[in-house]
Amino acid sequence: MCTDCGCGVTDTRPDTDESRHTIEILEDLLHENDLQADHNRAHFDELGVFAINVMSGPGSGKTSLLEATIEALPRGLRVAVIEGDLETENDAERIRRHGVPAVQITTGMACHLDAHMVHRALHELPLRGVDILFIENVGNLVCPANFDVGQHVNVMLVSVTEGDDKPAKYPVMVRAADRVLITKTDLLPYIEEFSVERVRAAVKAIQADLPVTEVSSKTGTGLDAWIRWLVESVAAKRAEQRSAGNRYSYAPRRSA
Repeated sequence: MCTDCGCGVTDTRPDTDESRHTIEILEDLLHENDLQADHNRAHFDELGVFAINVMSGPGSGKTSLLEATIEALPRGLRVAVIEGDLETENDAERIRRHGVPAVQITTGMACHLDAHMVHRALHELPLRGVDILFIENVGNLVCPANFDVGQHVNVMLVSVTEGDDKPAKYPVMVRAADRVLITKTDLLPYIEEFSVERVRAAVKAIQADLPVTEVSSKTGTGLDAWIRWLVESVAAKRAEQRSAGNRYSYAPRRSA
């Protein structure tokens, strides 16, 4: 599907001059992307913005989680959102209804956001004074994990409706994650084959200390721990900004 990230380059392709050339181009793209991502992150650091890359498969409830989060955050914490989808402004419109600035990136055929797309979107957001920038990536369980967009942390969502085998099937995203949220837990009574324990075990096998939190955007169950982590992370970012004099080496805090 994606003509930009190298989805078509696999180990099963013959080792021809063409395939080697394609891999070289991909490496150049990733290098340029990383340079732009570093620039984005420096911009966030200068402004004291805590940037979160939200990744998952399609339909896992990313936008619903952001809506519930916006409503649950303490008053005074300011939020902005970048939405990534192949087409439509639907998700950005949902966020704007909550009084939060949101920019929609429509990628066309690209199955992930990259640092250059995010950089262009930043020019449309009033970031000064913002505490948290959520970057909702395109629904895809592979490519978003490979492209740094300048975020400080990656949050991976696994929904009850997707099945409990997703972390084991898509370990690249688990390895890139700083936190995993099991979403749509209000549906657990109706999807008996989904096992929270299996998700936790699969995550632990890939990243032993990766925090996993069960949440429901619909009922609010589990949101307290998620909100607490966000508030603590913003406080840490602000303290770092004050003490470091714009010299940053941010390390995300992990709390159970």
